[in-house]
Amino acid sequence: QVQLVESGGGLVQAGGSLRLSCAVSGRSFDNYHMAWFRQAPGKERDFVAHIRWSGGGTYYSDSVKGRFTISRDVAKNTMYLEMNSLKPEDTAVYYCAAGSGFYYTDYFKANKYDYWGQGTQVTVSS
Repeated sequence: QVQLVESGGGLVQAGGSLRLSCAVSGRSFDNYHMAWFRQAPGKERDFVAHIRWSGGGTYYSDSVKGRFTISRDVAKNTMYLEMNSLKPEDTAVYYCAAGSGFYYTDYFKANKYDYWGQGTQVTVSS
């Protein structure tokens, strides 16, 4: 079992930056695929970014590419999402996710991930 806890959400002005953290714990997640998703009220849960816990394999949605950076610190058992040049359209609940067994080409599909955090609210004001 893997446990995920997000933190770092809050209110930020458009153009600003924010870093989200996802504390990861559990047994043997070394080979897991990790991702960030986000969901606005009444909307579908959308893919944001992906990384392999072992490193590499970074992918981003077109909407955040060039503005967001996904990373992880193995020593701290923490995954991060650095968000820069934030826009009001980025407002959503952000979730971290982990998955162990799916086709790598499915990294952007929420239903392929096994574990989810409870989410952290990010609000970007204009």
